[in-house]
Amino acid sequence: MNGLRAVVACLVLACAAVVSPTAVASPATAVKPSWSAVPVPAATPPVTVKDLAARGPGEAWATGYEHAADGLRPMLYRWDGKAWSRDTAFPGAGELGWLGKVQFVGKEVWIFHNRAGAGEILRRSAAGEWSAVPLPQTLWTYQDFTAVPGGAWVVGEDETGLKVLHYDGSGWTTQSTPDDVLYVMGINARTATDVWAWADKRDGGSAVLRWDGTAWRDANVSLPPNSNVHTILLEPSGRATIGGSQYTDGVARTYLMTFNGQTWRTSYPPLGDTYTEAMVRGPDGALWLPVISDRAFQSKYARVDGSRTTFSYGPKRTNAIDVKPRALARVGSALLSFGTVEIYGTKPNLMSERLGG
Repeated sequence: MNGLRAVVACLVLACAAVVSPTAVASPATAVKPSWSAVPVPAATPPVTVKDLAARGPGEAWATGYEHAADGLRPMLYRWDGKAWSRDTAFPGAGELGWLGKVQFVGKEVWIFHNRAGAGEILRRSAAGEWSAVPLPQTLWTYQDFTAVPGGAWVVGEDETGLKVLHYDGSGWTTQSTPDDVLYVMGINARTATDVWAWADKRDGGSAVLRWDGTAWRDANVSLPPNSNVHTILLEPSGRATIGGSQYTDGVARTYLMTFNGQTWRTSYPPLGDTYTEAMVRGPDGALWLPVISDRAFQSKYARVDGSRTTFSYGPKRTNAIDVKPRALARVGSALLSFGTVEIYGTKPNLMSERLGG
């Protein structure tokens, strides 16, 4: 009997020896990706980050502005796949103003620019040459901007109220919205005939609007009661995700609504009161967004995958008292964030972090 046990033991050891080392080690030795700091050339603090967008692992753009003594100054940074650099070649780079949303239109980069109060769209060609398309009028407020091949929209307000300005590649027109819409808060486009906007209504509620190439109509989305909308994430597949806050007895909690092309599904991931504007679809298929961190010296990110929500932290930053990633973008197989970090005794300056890649 002892001899039989010895033979069995030898066979087990022999089998283990020929199994692939990778197969044996994969569950225990797999390295979980972690966030790492990416250097950013400093701006003049304090700074405000407005947007981050990427078209692939080798190109991303981040926008915002510096708070200079004489007013706001536009701020533009470019990621080349290896490092951040500041771009000051665009028209009006040395003038007062700020930069907003970044969009990729064909091979060009389009950026909204408030240039000393007047609005324009900056366009960067594939050859790196800048030009500008002025808006047909100056608005009091420039709320949002979106662009796709065949169309661009700027929403805001002037002395007469709400304005939705549409650019078709050759000129501008003003578009009408449903009568019960008071103010358009944001806008996003999938194509020139599939554009979504979120708005405040005259009765105090919120609404989702949709442009079908002919007119703006109420999309009849049943938003949660006493809620607002922060953003609408549109994907080429036809999927759409709304992120916002619902208020109960004065307390806000984050909700997500996902549209599969036919029906909406509402969920309440454990995100607290999180502003979802920076939400993106990550390379792993999950939704990612920055959240308020419970650690002053580290950023914090949420990953929402169906009913499961997990969290991760950015790298520890010495003497930091506030780390705020403001925007996220997928860069190939990685995630890239752009935001601000406040080191004790200084004003907020720029920071960037990367996960994977």
